[in-house]
Amino acid sequence: MQTAQEVWERALGELQIEVSKPNYTTWLKNSRGVSYEDDVFVVGVPNTFVAEWLSKRFHSLIKKTLANVIGEDVEVQFAVHTQYQVAATSLRQADGGTSSKVRHTEFNPQYSFDNFVVGTCNRLAYAAAIEMSEKPHCSFNPLFIYGDTGTGKTHLLHAIGHTAIDNRTQVAYANAEQFTNEFILAVREKRVDGFREKYTNVHMLLFDDVQFIIDKRRTQEYFSHIFDELYHNHCHIVITANCSPEAMPSISDELRSRLQWGLIIPIQPPDFETCLAILHAKNKQMITPIPEEALYTLAHRIQGNIRQLEGALTGLSAMTRLSGSTPTPETIAQFLEDGTDKQDKKQIIRAVAGYFELPPEALASKKRDKRTSFARQIAIYLMRKEGGYSFAEIGKELGNRDHSTILHGYNKITGEMNVSPQLSKQVTDIKDKLHSC
Repeated sequence: MQTAQEVWERALGELQIEVSKPNYTTWLKNSRGVSYEDDVFVVGVPNTFVAEWLSKRFHSLIKKTLANVIGEDVEVQFAVHTQYQVAATSLRQADGGTSSKVRHTEFNPQYSFDNFVVGTCNRLAYAAAIEMSEKPHCSFNPLFIYGDTGTGKTHLLHAIGHTAIDNRTQVAYANAEQFTNEFILAVREKRVDGFREKYTNVHMLLFDDVQFIIDKRRTQEYFSHIFDELYHNHCHIVITANCSPEAMPSISDELRSRLQWGLIIPIQPPDFETCLAILHAKNKQMITPIPEEALYTLAHRIQGNIRQLEGALTGLSAMTRLSGSTPTPETIAQFLEDGTDKQDKKQIIRAVAGYFELPPEALASKKRDKRTSFARQIAIYLMRKEGGYSFAEIGKELGNRDHSTILHGYNKITGEMNVSPQLSKQVTDIKDKLHSC
């Protein structure tokens, strides 16, 4: 007979398909199956906010999903599970009775300073994060770290969290999606004071992906109030985003000025040397390490996104173990080609063309009017950043254009992203459309 946790893991597999990625990450990812008795299934969650949100928003879907998994109707209850309470109690005892606002389980155990690979692209951000996490009176506040997806921002944020908790620092952590959802629930339930206390009765606030609240006026306003209270109480604030405050579209002047009070540091995409160093470090952890030559090939073919780099290494290691053969440059190229969803490129083209009210085929045509050329350049940027495609692959998809043309389009959008709020908003809007598909 399956345990409640095994049943819940099967249900989570189905729910992950049914709900959006942000909703799954915020409300379901840290849940667990606690018990299943007398046709009542109890789902354990970290706190009452999550329990209430799931009960009000996802109760019917979860009940239906569990019925499909179990094979019969079941009642669903959500409860704050004792494993989280025990963790909090342990922290209170270790801290002389003062509870940390964050469990170690809030932070990815793989994201520590010890396993963060430092290169020229991220050295300053790494040093600033170390100082922020270790010094009670830091010389700058807030710390604002920005960069593209997969450059290590969240890794540094979680590393700060681990170190702060080890130093008995009370920490509150949230990503923008989680913060917004909790704020909406608190307003509806008339429990805003409790929500505020969660994020202000601490010594440090870690806030990930702040760009996702820039078009939410009330959330911005309340975040600014929390920011002010923490700042004036000399609490540390660390914020990450995909662009600098100056380049954020639709952000209020009040919040923009607050984000600019401290130290603003960009993280650049990793260069070849940093990619290779990351691969060397991760390869040591693989069940089946791959040869040195294969690491060089991966580092050359995948640059700019650490997540894609690590994903490719994991997949290639598994393929090597299962096949029993040593990877060659040719088999690696084939592996990367096979692992690419061809539909993704076309999906990006459709999303960009739709945004600019153009037919998708226009981007691969010889048209060079301003509107079409601009849309084509954004498609190049997104295929490179979101899909990880090589410039040769992108050129082939866009009407067999040569490498220099594709590189020019990519560099143009990359250069303008940090100085043009309008362009940043356009790219963000298209990304949101892609991620919601």
